Amino acid sequence: MPHPAPRRRQFGASLVETTVALAITGTLAGSLLPGWHEARERRQLEAASAQLATDLRLARSLAVAQAQSVRLRVQAAQACYVVHTGPAHGCSCDSAGQALCSGDALPLRVAALPGQGRLALSSSSGSMLFDAGRGTVTPTGTLRLHAADGRAIHHVVNIMGRVRTCSPGARVAGHPAC
Repeated sequence: MPHPAPRRRQFGASLVETTVALAITGTLAGSLLPGWHEARERRQLEAASAQLATDLRLARSLAVAQAQSVRLRVQAAQACYVVHTGPAHGCSCDSAGQALCSGDALPLRVAALPGQGRLALSSSSGSMLFDAGRGTVTPTGTLRLHAADGRAIHHVVNIMGRVRTCSPGARVAGHPAC
């Protein structure tokens, strides 16, 4: 009796196995994408907030160190701000987030928010003056950063020029409630 031909081993995956693997991969990717997007927006908000708080402290420090009044001007429409010397409207931001200054005004720092419109900046005061002698600020105010999903971080600047950071309803982890 002749021996049956030995079976050849097949390597690789069948069409059904490949289709099942692709379906599982697609389902997992679809479920992870919203979480990744949310985490990215949260990181952008936190990074912009940290930079704004640092720049507020910088403005106060430069005013005292250089014995020259320093201003922080917020332009909500361009989602940017400028730390500068000179008059209240001596510097502004252009649409590209660059500082435009006139007269004796000198830009010290300019920052535009990232995120292609996903972050918004607003302020209770368009311009804050940090006094050269004591580092006090006039007027006091609150600067607000808002993410597209409704989370926000506020920076409250008191008369002494100190910055307190909080989040309305403590919606951003690591920040106390406002």
